[in-house]
Order: sequence, then structure tokens, then C-alpha cells
Amino acid sequence: MRVPPLYNPAVKILVWGLAALLGAGVALGQAPFGLWGVALVALSLLIAMGQATSPFRVGLAAGTGYAALAMFWIVEPFFVEPEIYGWMAPFALVFMALGMGLFWALGMSLGARLGGASVSRSAGVAVGLFGADLVRSYIFTGLPWVLFGHIWIDTPLAQGAALVGAMGLGALTLALAVLPWLMPRANWRLPAAGVSAAVIAALWGAGSWQLAQPVPPRAAPVNLRIVQPNAPQDLKWRPDYAEEFFFRHLDLTAQPPAPGKPAPDLILWPETAVPFLLDRAGDGLTMIAEAARGVPVAVGIQREEGLRYFNSLAMIGAGGKIGPVYDKVHLVPFGEYIPFGDGLARFGISAFAAREGNGYSAGVTRKLLDLGRLGLVQPLICYEAVFPQDMHAGRRPDWLLQITNDAWFGEMSGPVQHLVQARFRAIEFGLPLARSANTGISALIDARGQVVESLGMGQQGVIDAALPGSLPAPPYARWGDLPWLAGLIAAVALVWGLGRKSRVDRRRIGG
Repeated sequence: MRVPPLYNPAVKILVWGLAALLGAGVALGQAPFGLWGVALVALSLLIAMGQATSPFRVGLAAGTGYAALAMFWIVEPFFVEPEIYGWMAPFALVFMALGMGLFWALGMSLGARLGGASVSRSAGVAVGLFGADLVRSYIFTGLPWVLFGHIWIDTPLAQGAALVGAMGLGALTLALAVLPWLMPRANWRLPAAGVSAAVIAALWGAGSWQLAQPVPPRAAPVNLRIVQPNAPQDLKWRPDYAEEFFFRHLDLTAQPPAPGKPAPDLILWPETAVPFLLDRAGDGLTMIAEAARGVPVAVGIQREEGLRYFNSLAMIGAGGKIGPVYDKVHLVPFGEYIPFGDGLARFGISAFAAREGNGYSAGVTRKLLDLGRLGLVQPLICYEAVFPQDMHAGRRPDWLLQITNDAWFGEMSGPVQHLVQARFRAIEFGLPLARSANTGISALIDARGQVVESLGMGQQGVIDAALPGSLPAPPYARWGDLPWLAGLIAAVALVWGLGRKSRVDRRRIGG
């Protein structure tokens, strides 16, 4: 008996391979590639494939291919100390990629099941992919990294994030990709693709106009010095290098501004910049104050409280006086802490990014730092800039300050994608963002997400520049992703209704 082609193992492998390639094609839209046109076409073909055959298998293969290319940098932290953690790297990549694939598989299959018939089934697949992005951004502490909407960051369409956020741009992306497959007749699909292109052109023009509008200057100028010491992670804590890197911070802090550059009002050091604890600094804080000549310094530093350790940002003033301190609240799972870490530590299992103890403890609360005439600042330590949902509490800050150590991410896609996240936060909240990164990319970003000045990967130096102005609070700053949660529920209901109607119509015709 002849096996139907759909169930032929060779055909299955071919279908899965094609789905994985299309997923990788979607990943080409993400930084550092930036091929948003390729990503949009690949996404459209993937939706068509998902509605035509097994959406679960297609989603699993495509999501795995997507994550394997877009997030291959995930192996980098394991090679900082390869003799200890190197063996974990392939497992981390495989399980992370399969995890992304599972989100896509569940989203596509549930959406297709709701849709039923071909047209509404395509809509269901697209809605399911959007749901996958939304759910993974929040569940299990969240991972809103390489979302569909992030492909637009280097285009004028990114300005739409001020209205709808990166999540809303993802919904737009999926709508543009699925539009041709919503047409009831095949000869209507090419004109529908033209409509998608026209929508992109219109939004491109609107975003270009927005970018051309001036950002009001700050009422009281704030001049910043952003320090980038370029301390490689594999050397950073070695006793024979730690002191050298600390003195490198001091030298960069003390050097006079270049001709035409302003004297700083505030100096920014990156995350975990110093080889001592805030509580056991010795002469370290005094040395920082002396190098800064009375200018306050925002220092990434670790501190101890009882038997707990915190990844913190501390303001160091004249004479080494400690000012406001912020403890990182949103920690990196398995990097900065491990669930049930105290128990697992008995078996020698600990978070590899935490230098002290068995891992960091989370800060008690998110808070703003009141720096007087320098403004009200929202501190973000590394990974915290990835989560727009963490920035909807309390008063609106005057600007955003991110300190990070992207040396953990290698020198390829990871640091660039992290910078993309910071740029989206600036757009979504209409606020400038200053970013000090240990090995790069340090940057000053304006309220429209444009990089004003930057220091690239592997460079040592400083950025001396005036902090850009801010914009009135955009709609996204007020509402966040709440409208998209409601929109997902409404879309699911609509797709289910269309699918139910089509199933009823087919039964009537069959009868």
C-alpha cells in the first residue's frame, strides 16, 4: 500500500527543514542583520505553511530555527570560564531554541484550531504567533527578547513604538505578513501584498516626519561622562587584572574633556565596575571621588547585607560619601540566581554571573533616584532595560540610566540586540537614555531612540556629551501592553467566530 506523501518520512523531514529555514529567515530581521524585508516575506510564507499543514510541527521547527540564529549568542557566557561551564553551552542553545519553538508551536496550533477554514485559519496562525510573543514576554519572569516588532528599529517605523510599543509593532508585522492569505481568492493575494507595501510606505513617511521634528532641549543642561573601560569578562576578576581595570576606570574618570566637550556634571561607570563590595570598599570610594574631582559618580557595584548579595548602582559623592543606592530587582534566571539556589548550592550548583555567594538577591522595590538638579532618574541594571512592563510605576522620571556588562554576551549579536532594547525603551517612554557598558556598546540615546554618540565593542574611552531633552509622555508610557492583552483576547474571539461560521457553512453545504 502506498504511503500518502503527507505522511512520508522524507516529506516530513523536508517540511520541517523548510520551516526551520523560514524561521531563520524571520531571524534575519533582527539585529545585527536588520533585513526586515526578508523577515517579512519569510514570516508570510511561514504563516501560509502553518495553515496548510501541521501547525504544531511547523511552529516547533520554525521557532527553533528562529531562536538558533537570532539568539546563538546565548552560548557566550558559558565560555567565560570554559573549563567549568563550557560543557553546558550546546545544551543551553538547544533547550533555549526548542523552548522558543514550543511557544511558536503552541501558538500556531491553537490559533489554527480556532480558525478552522483556510482564511480564518491563516488569521488564527498569525494571532497565535502574536500570543506566543506576548506570553513569553511575561511568563516565567519573562523574556521579551527578539520580538517581531524589533525588526523595525533602524527604520522610521520604530517611531510607532511611542504609540503601541514594541509589542504593537509586532502585531503590525504579523498583520502585514498575513494580509495576502486572508484573501478568499488566489488572484487577490498579489494586490493584498501591494496593500501591505503601501501601509509600510505610509508608516515610513509618518515616522520620517516624526524624526524630523526637533526634541525640546532640557531646561537645565546636564553634561554626562560615560566611561567604557573595556575589561574582558575572562580577565575581569583575576587578581592580576582586577586592580588594573579599577585604575583604568579612575584614569578615564580623571582625564580632562576633549577640546569643545563640556565638563561633566555626572560620571557613569558600568555594571559591577569595581573589585570590592560597597560595604568593604577600603579606600576605594575615596579614590573614586578624588578621580572625579567632586563630580558625582554612578558606580555599578556589589554589596552585602547579612548573608545576601546585591547587584547595585550607588551614587558616590565628594569624599567618597555614599548617596542613593539602587539594588537590581529583575535578576537573570540561572545567571544571577538559580531557583532554590540555597538548596542547590549544597551540591555545588550556583549562578555563574554572581561573583559573591551563591547568587544575587533581588532588590525589594523599583525606585527612582532623585539627583537634585540632575533630575529624577530611572536606574536600569543590565537586563532590566529589556522589560518595559517594569517601568510603569510611580512618577515619571526625567531620564533613563542603564549600566551593563555586555561582556557576557560576546561581541556579535548579543550586545547589539541589548542596545536595540534600550533604544525601544527611549522611544516608548519619550525619554533620553544614557548607557554605560563595560566592553560596549556604550551610548547616549535621544527620546526618539536615535543613538547620539556611542563607543563600539572592544573600545576603551569616554563619551562626553549633553543629555538630550525629553518628550511629553507618549500613549505607550501611560498604557503599556495592557491594550494588547485585551486585543489578543478580542482577536481570539474574532478568529474563533469566523472559524465557527465557516464550519457551520461547510456542514450546510455538505448536507
